[in-house]
Amino acid sequence: MTNDIPWLSLIGGGLLGLSAAFLLLVSGKVAGISGIINGLLSPTKGDIIWRVLFLSGLVIGGLVGLITMGIQAPDTNSIPIYILVLGGFLVGFGTRLANGCTSGHGICGIGRLSLRSLLATGTFILVAIITVWLTIEIKL
Repeated sequence: MTNDIPWLSLIGGGLLGLSAAFLLLVSGKVAGISGIINGLLSPTKGDIIWRVLFLSGLVIGGLVGLITMGIQAPDTNSIPIYILVLGGFLVGFGTRLANGCTSGHGICGIGRLSLRSLLATGTFILVAIITVWLTIEIKL
């Protein structure tokens, strides 16, 4: 880990905020990833292209970061597949339960001063802290 990481995180966070603000100002849409994906699973006419472009930008941006900045993708080879599937299921369940994900609530909802998003984001953070603690203490 280098000293560049805080700067990269700051730049990345700023770009996330700018893209969310841009999407909201230009189209009135919220940049919540789960909502964007859900809109693709149950599409309405004239509402597909921006979703595909937004999600493509996420994937391409991640790949550009991996390639140009020498960032390594996490190694999941030592994690049993059932743990990865369970984790994915729990994330999806939590996203549905919270009526949104960390990007929708944490970036867009708090920016709009939504009490529901503030509570959801606080819950996300609390569960993350507990998960990290359990992972370290119990060595899950």
